[in-house]
Amino acid sequence: MIEVINRQRKQPIDCERWQAFTAKALKLTGAGEADAAVVFVSDRAMREINRTWRGKRGTTDVLSFPANQDEFEKVEGLNLGDILISTEQVARQAKEHGLSFENEIAQLILHGLLHLSGYDHETDHGEMNRLELRLRKRLGIEG
Repeated sequence: MIEVINRQRKQPIDCERWQAFTAKALKLTGAGEADAAVVFVSDRAMREINRTWRGKRGTTDVLSFPANQDEFEKVEGLNLGDILISTEQVARQAKEHGLSFENEIAQLILHGLLHLSGYDHETDHGEMNRLELRLRKRLGIEG
């Protein structure tokens, strides 16, 4: 099950659209029928979460929180975890990159799903970046 939750009020979010997109992206990443949640938050919430969980000041565009399920929990189905996206940061980045708000969200959902699937662009010598670029093309994501 893909759950999309809107916890902010500054940007309109089409939860059904992002639920369908996330399901499609999950299949392309190889995670198939796994569960995941996408949560849209404000900059204020993202700053607090970033400080609490990463010890970093300021907001960020996307954070991924893997579920780290125990074996007995996987009997109910694989839950990859949660992706948090700051819509205010998305709007700034979209403008900066000359992309649409929706295109930027699509990029960040894909990026977050790859992190939940175990990829880490900081340590994998470009493997995640190469895969992300290939999947962007397959999903029709610009940028």
